Amino acid sequence: MTKTNQQLLSAALRLRRDQTDAERALWASLRSRQPDGVKFRRQQPIGAYIVDFVSFEHRLIIEVDGGQHDEAPVRTSDSARTAWLEEQGYYVLRFWNSEVLTNTDGVLEAVLVALATPSPFPLPSRERVGPPERALRHRGLLKQVVPSPLAGEG
Repeated sequence: MTKTNQQLLSAALRLRRDQTDAERALWASLRSRQPDGVKFRRQQPIGAYIVDFVSFEHRLIIEVDGGQHDEAPVRTSDSARTAWLEEQGYYVLRFWNSEVLTNTDGVLEAVLVALATPSPFPLPSRERVGPPERALRHRGLLKQVVPSPLAGEG
């Protein structure tokens, strides 16, 4: 059974009102275009899902996960959700609640890295390198693998 738009909007409003401590802490840093002037929305419906935070301009979604996301059925559901969102052209960053609460600066740095380079979406997932990898490579923090000119020769 799929939810109607009205049901999704009602659920999103409830989630905005009942944020977790980690979501509240991250929202304090994302709201009002704080990271490099980028606008984020919170608890936003996309398709049949409600994502924690999204920048539509940068096609970036940030999810903040509690301990229940480490359980096998939820991990499976999260994987399917992430795959669908990526098929729609979004890049999904996931952080644990504890990461957001104890290392907010590190989480925000990861968000800034993800925003640093425009996304190549909507390429098929098997053909794309997400924004963080490209930004890290650009900063010299990730080595680019260059295929050998002899690759494929037997």
